[in-house]
Amino acid sequence: MTGRVTLVGAGPGNAGLLTLHGLRALQQADVIVADRLGARSVLTQLAADGIALTAEVIDVGKLPGHHPVPQDGINALLVQLAREGRDVVRLKGGDPFVFGRGREEQLFCEAAGVPVDVVPGITSAIAVPAVAGIPLTHIGIATAFTVVTGHDQIEELPGGRDHTVVLLMGVTTLGHSAHVLAATRGVDCPVAIIEDGYGERQRVTIGTLGTIAGVAATRQVRSPAVIVIGDVVALGAREEPGSAPTRIAELAG
Repeated sequence: MTGRVTLVGAGPGNAGLLTLHGLRALQQADVIVADRLGARSVLTQLAADGIALTAEVIDVGKLPGHHPVPQDGINALLVQLAREGRDVVRLKGGDPFVFGRGREEQLFCEAAGVPVDVVPGITSAIAVPAVAGIPLTHIGIATAFTVVTGHDQIEELPGGRDHTVVLLMGVTTLGHSAHVLAATRGVDCPVAIIEDGYGERQRVTIGTLGTIAGVAATRQVRSPAVIVIGDVVALGAREEPGSAPTRIAELAG
């Protein structure tokens, strides 16, 4: 008898942000196919909290520029495991349908006759700015936001600095992104980079579109990081205690 696959969003890496539905799916699974970001840290935290999972864990995590298990291989693995009659949880960082290729995996499984359930997760695009006190929308400041990756065509993004931009996977292309967005938002538009949100290396770096590339280089900003661009940054973001205090107004001057 064919098993089934459940796509579960692990959220940004904090087990407390995993949904109850997601936790129950993990507890009932025979095998968990886990991503690196978010997913593995959630499993580690659950174990530390005394929540025992009996499922076998298969790590298919990806590092920037290094994909030990390509996406086609992950798709095929999900089908193979389900055809063995096993209940499979595909544990993905954030939300499966926000830059997570979740729908691609769902379609592949369904085309092979494998039923798929989807458990949404909290995307880092929203959760990580929140931990730095940054709302993506705010009355009188920003009424909309767009989530993109550093690989997207940001030249076509709508709006100005009142339209918040959340940039994922954008550290290596930050200089280019800042230059392009400054054309419509101004070099003094506030920017915040939140590294390793909810993790041990969590750190906030702030600047403007005119300064952020240099500031990030000086502070050796690394992935994973969420970058927020727009006037909402000034509502909450401050660099962490112990770093040089920086105000948006000073950076803009």
